Amino acid sequence: MHHQSIALKSPQYPFPPLLHPPNPIPSRLVFAPISFPLHPNTTINSPRSVFCCRNFHMPVPNHPPRSPPSSNATKPYAVKTVDVATLGNLCVDIVLNVPQLPPPSPDARKAFMEQLSRSPPDKRYWEAGGNCNMAIAASRLGLNCITIGHVGNEIYGNFLLDVLHDEGIGMVGMCDETDRVNSPIASYDTLLCWVLVDPLQKHGFCSRADFSKEPAFSWMSTLSEEVKRAIKQSRILFCNGYDFDEFSPGMLISAVDYAVEVGTSVFFDPGPRGKSLLRGTVEVQKTLRHFLRMTDVLLLTSDEAESLTGIANPILAGEELLRQGVHTKWVVVKMGPKGSILITMSSITCVPAFKVKVMDTVGCGDSFVAAIAFGFIHNIPLVTTLAFANAVGAATAMGCGAGRNVATLKQIVELMEAPDLNEDDEYWNELLSEHLDSQEVTVLSKKVLNGSNGRMNQVPLQRVVSELLPKLKSSQLEGKLSC
Repeated sequence: MHHQSIALKSPQYPFPPLLHPPNPIPSRLVFAPISFPLHPNTTINSPRSVFCCRNFHMPVPNHPPRSPPSSNATKPYAVKTVDVATLGNLCVDIVLNVPQLPPPSPDARKAFMEQLSRSPPDKRYWEAGGNCNMAIAASRLGLNCITIGHVGNEIYGNFLLDVLHDEGIGMVGMCDETDRVNSPIASYDTLLCWVLVDPLQKHGFCSRADFSKEPAFSWMSTLSEEVKRAIKQSRILFCNGYDFDEFSPGMLISAVDYAVEVGTSVFFDPGPRGKSLLRGTVEVQKTLRHFLRMTDVLLLTSDEAESLTGIANPILAGEELLRQGVHTKWVVVKMGPKGSILITMSSITCVPAFKVKVMDTVGCGDSFVAAIAFGFIHNIPLVTTLAFANAVGAATAMGCGAGRNVATLKQIVELMEAPDLNEDDEYWNELLSEHLDSQEVTVLSKKVLNGSNGRMNQVPLQRVVSELLPKLKSSQLEGKLSC
């Protein structure tokens, strides 16, 4: 889970809190990569890559390297051996059930967090958070993933590395010993996010990043050669708004610019931090604008799109973000229970959400992004990519929590075997009406037959499911139980 501040009104909190462990994490199935034979230039035999994080050496799973997708192949680049690299936002969530949420004032919340931090809670309370959610979801879809970031050499850092290793995810440390000279000892530690859940299932969050004016790892000044190598070998570099809580604007710009230089596609999800970044320092605002311009795929909610553009209509907001971008190819707008929209310079694709029993929305957005990355990498049709992303997000919503609790391939297959769309024709017709004459519009529908009305193409849900399900089941059969 991302570390974020929220002001929650509640009476003075009793100390110590009454804690209850979260639900136990079930064992899961690990499946072989899903095969879409869309890249004839794929190299079959590749060396096993190993990246180093201080004293930790974590092997990257040995997947065949792939060339950059055709939409990006404007000039020759190095062969990519990694599908997705996430940048920063590696944290451990400490998930606690509490009788009341903490007080709203910063000082009271800080004191509350310090009280919780005095002794490590039992490991039953721990979960991988932040960008680990996206990396785990992507890895379970068969993508070869690494995380680039910083974890401390302590119990929480070791826990996070163990989780990533068990999920088949490599780790590349950003820490350079020369950067540490003038930094406080506490700033080396793994970031913790205290996730507090009251009896009404309301959530509160506390992290040390909430109480600092400087990024948590502001002492990092340059990209190491290891980090550059990891970015160069990756097809996608995923960043989000919480990276601004960890790294200086200069470091973030360096990472994005280097990705562009070496032909690595940049995915950016500003998240809830986007709105506050618009009110940040001049440097922060400049860096945010740079991200928005240089990103290949921009992912955000309709509220976040409105915050960044001042435009309430999600399609018009997406088109404005496309116009402002230099490299932007896709703008993906998440519409919550309505579904999602994918906007390009020439098309608009809309897919209603799947009807499921929602247990917990934590981690749904990260799972959604993982599936979008999957479709982007494999050049899957846009409507199929968006439907798959909605399905993966919905499968995660049917569980509880993020980290190792995000959807497994088995759960995604089960959902797609009996899919049901939350269709709202009136809503989509009204939203799309002014775009039919200027853009190619595609909408997923439960209707059995393909059809078109002017420039609106209706794609039947069954056709998309019939394309995806056999490939998902094939990978499921090749899987094996995790120890």
